[in-house]
Amino acid sequence: MNSFTVGVLVSTYNWPGALELVFLSLLKQTVMPDEILIADDGSGKETIELIERYKEKFKIPVKHAWHEDNGFRKSIVLNKAVKLSNADYIIEIDGDIVLDRRFIADHISQAQTGYFVQGSRAMINEVKTNQMIREKDVNLNSLSRGLYTRFNAYRVPALAKFYNNKPLDPMNVKGCNLAFWRQDYIKVNGYYNDFKGWGWEDYEFAARLINLGVHKKRIKMVAICYHLFHKQTSRANYYPNEVIYRRTVDEKLVYCDDGYAQV
Repeated sequence: MNSFTVGVLVSTYNWPGALELVFLSLLKQTVMPDEILIADDGSGKETIELIERYKEKFKIPVKHAWHEDNGFRKSIVLNKAVKLSNADYIIEIDGDIVLDRRFIADHISQAQTGYFVQGSRAMINEVKTNQMIREKDVNLNSLSRGLYTRFNAYRVPALAKFYNNKPLDPMNVKGCNLAFWRQDYIKVNGYYNDFKGWGWEDYEFAARLINLGVHKKRIKMVAICYHLFHKQTSRANYYPNEVIYRRTVDEKLVYCDDGYAQV
């Protein structure tokens, strides 16, 4: 049994069909987390009702942070959700990620003081995504039809250690399969609330962790998950968000002035 408590942080926005698959895959875990944290960027009634239904199905707390729909404000609601957490260690996923049944167990095995963990995801095509939502099917493996980036679906724990590289590189960090110690999150003041719209918030958060002295541990062949197909989110704020990231890197910032403590 692990000596630390674990929370799963799930970001979501108005896609209850996908979120239900997340919940179904969490219910199948070989090792359950101690809590589930829903970071809801302003979803409507259907999503809220789904969350309430699934609270009854889990034997662990399901905590729901919600704010009014005022555009893409994921960073703010992630901070609000982490504020609800009592867990030592947080595994972050998106609300369109279906988990292998050993996902939590694998993340626990990879947790290490002084590191945050970045995993991968296999991509699911549109036809397979629609089928899974229609049938409420979360049974996937590396041989399933409808996958691309199939390599990321192979689970071979004995090989995982050979893929840990670039411990000081914040690039390619994605909140769809990310894990960190909650105390490290608090030390850097969490996600930066000034990010609006899609892009760069994960990289910038990772950069501040690295500036703090926390290294990135990149994992493959364990903590397998699958990303449901969806149309690309608007990239309208991509370049303004990149400016924030570049400043953090150039100035070696550790603590953001508008983050976890300010929500």
